[in-house]
Amino acid sequence: MPHYLTAALYQFVDLPDYAALVAQLQAFCDAQGVKGTLLLAEEGINGTIAGSSEGVHAVLAWLRSDVRLAGLQHKEASAEVLPFYRMKVRPKREIVTLGVPGLNPAKNAGTYVKPADWNALIDQPDVVLIDVRNDYEVKIGSFDGAIDPLTKTFSELPDWVAREAQPGGALAGEGDKRPRVAMFCTGGIRCEKSTAYLRTQGFDEVYHLEGGILKYLETVPAEQSRWHGDCFVFDERVSVGHGLAPGHHELCRSCRWPLGPAEIASPLFERGISCPYCHGTRSAEALAGLAERQRQVELARQRAQPHIGARMPEKVSAAGKSAEGLEPGPSPHKRD
Repeated sequence: MPHYLTAALYQFVDLPDYAALVAQLQAFCDAQGVKGTLLLAEEGINGTIAGSSEGVHAVLAWLRSDVRLAGLQHKEASAEVLPFYRMKVRPKREIVTLGVPGLNPAKNAGTYVKPADWNALIDQPDVVLIDVRNDYEVKIGSFDGAIDPLTKTFSELPDWVAREAQPGGALAGEGDKRPRVAMFCTGGIRCEKSTAYLRTQGFDEVYHLEGGILKYLETVPAEQSRWHGDCFVFDERVSVGHGLAPGHHELCRSCRWPLGPAEIASPLFERGISCPYCHGTRSAEALAGLAERQRQVELARQRAQPHIGARMPEKVSAAGKSAEGLEPGPSPHKRD
């Protein structure tokens, strides 16, 4: 069985000609047999690609041949199954959507803190520790003592900051002095943008975990870790633990929430069709479509063939309200 390489990458950098790069990058990825999604915007690039080692490294080299992307960093992982079915290069207004015009994380992000120094920072009692990921991610793991903003999308974070900066809130501080804030996310991209936003709101001492949770789990020994649970990831692994070992979750293919052993054991769980979070929220027609899709998935697995399938239904929250739907794939949640 062939082995594939995945590479997650992002960089905040001024790309005023980003729209003109879309077709060129799409053609080069196609020529290399690389699959995945790459987002280009005036503020930079973000995405994940997968394919042969040669193909993925060729795409990375092509990107870094642009002097503006010469310092592009990426994270690699191996997979036995190609985790994406098609290649899409998309122009976007933002590479990660916060919805605040004028931010420039390339110049104004907070102070980077290396994983080896993170424990010393967050152990300090005057530091407010904030998890800037979304609710379904925080639910399966986080750092001890971290505040969960309970956001369903990253664009809800500014409203949360505004509320918590009021007297009595977690970000109120004392008098006119803002508290010291440490922020973290999966791979770093949301941290950079959120710390840049906080600096525009008068927070002078803002820190973020360099390389995100994944770099922390990769490099900090488990016996020294302040992390508990698993970390949600945007590929077929679904979650990882210390040392980036596979976690204990799988994805509900109906509502796309990560499910642990207890949820999988629930009588409301039916693989590919429903789970405790979305049971009872689908129409009979939608359930029939999901059941047929799961049947096709099982047939493809028996034949050792990839299954591309039809577009998945919209994400349904635990409250039964639908949210923005994304293309099918290993994890159609919005990427970090």
